[in-house]
Amino acid sequence: MNDLVTGLWSFPVLLALIFLRMPIGLAMLAVALGGLYVVTGDNTVALSRLKHETYSTFSSYLLSIVPMFLLMGHFATLGGMSRALFHAAEGFLGHRRGGVAMAAIGACAGFGAICGSSLATAATMGRVALPELRRHGYDGGFATATLAAGGTLGILIPPSVVLVIYAVLTEQNIAKLFAAAIVPGLLAAVGYAVAIRVHAARNPVPGGLRDAIPMRRRIHRLLAVWPVLAVFVAVVGGIYGGVFTPTEGAAVGAAGTGLIAWARGGLTGRTLAEAFMGTAMSTAMIFFIVLGAGFYNGFLALTQVPQEMALWIAAQGFAPMTVMVAILLFYLALGCVMDSLSMILLTVPIFFPVVMALDFGLTPEEAAIWFGILTLIVVEVGLITPPVGMNLFVVNAMDPGTPIVRTWRAVVYFLASDVVRVAILLAFPAITLFAI
Repeated sequence: MNDLVTGLWSFPVLLALIFLRMPIGLAMLAVALGGLYVVTGDNTVALSRLKHETYSTFSSYLLSIVPMFLLMGHFATLGGMSRALFHAAEGFLGHRRGGVAMAAIGACAGFGAICGSSLATAATMGRVALPELRRHGYDGGFATATLAAGGTLGILIPPSVVLVIYAVLTEQNIAKLFAAAIVPGLLAAVGYAVAIRVHAARNPVPGGLRDAIPMRRRIHRLLAVWPVLAVFVAVVGGIYGGVFTPTEGAAVGAAGTGLIAWARGGLTGRTLAEAFMGTAMSTAMIFFIVLGAGFYNGFLALTQVPQEMALWIAAQGFAPMTVMVAILLFYLALGCVMDSLSMILLTVPIFFPVVMALDFGLTPEEAAIWFGILTLIVVEVGLITPPVGMNLFVVNAMDPGTPIVRTWRAVVYFLASDVVRVAILLAFPAITLFAI
């Protein structure tokens, strides 16, 4: 068995371990170490990499952004920003049919601007908005599907943990990736609002407030969310404007949200310890997956799988757009059984060389950023794709009376919106690239 065949066989072995419920990071690490032993014939290389790559991975300066963004999300929740966002959006939309659900999407978009995690956004906004949606007569399945879809905005609207990982993997500029994600993120929020309106037209429910809130109260609610805008402008604006590096920006955002939470009385000694513990646990999980992916991708590089795949696709003469569509469809299918971070870490080192070898009429940097945003979107879709969409389970667990099957049925409206959005961004790269 030559090295290339060994590399190809590693895929079904890895998937089998994942289906057997082995943690994804451990599965990638085990397959990589075993594969290195098979290829080299002894354990010297595997043990050497285990010693050196562990340190080099965890000492990466750029990866320090991840715990800062996660901590920022914890502080934002303690500062009551999620509730303020929902109340502000509800003040302007709640009296319309489907308006409370639209307000939940708007609040998720706002919270996503200060929290780089999809699951955290879904869980936080679920606690705030789900009781209101149910109180206003929304079906349990549609209410949970709405919040699950809204949670995906947490990794699309910058700052985004997944975009940071993509930037590290592909050596791209984080500031430009953040800028490129803003318009697709806003387009996602608008698309979800349209999906809610379509659902409301087909399934009339007594959603919304009986009377519109007076404009004075709307303005008062809107003014209460100024910290969210301030943190977003400070972090994203500061990074894009070159005031500070992405790592410094993440630290500024975490410090700013921490001060706001303290000023509002949400940050105490106990809640600070809980925020640090939650951040540490999430960071450890992410970093272990990153470590496993680093070993596995190194093993694939040794067996020449990415390079040979790129050469094979180039030799077939497929149109570049055909290859891109096939890759995105593969991501949609993979999203049914795998979480977003694992997909990024497992597939980007394989697909990125393939995409960069194709001619889309873009510069290499533009092609890399465009592919990154498209990948981020389809990975986000995987978070709400049955049967293993993580966001669906997180939010559905908050409403025990709603069977998960009803949530799966209702999320179809949002999946349709996602498909349309991917098609638009695929056909018109300028929508993504004009800001970089």
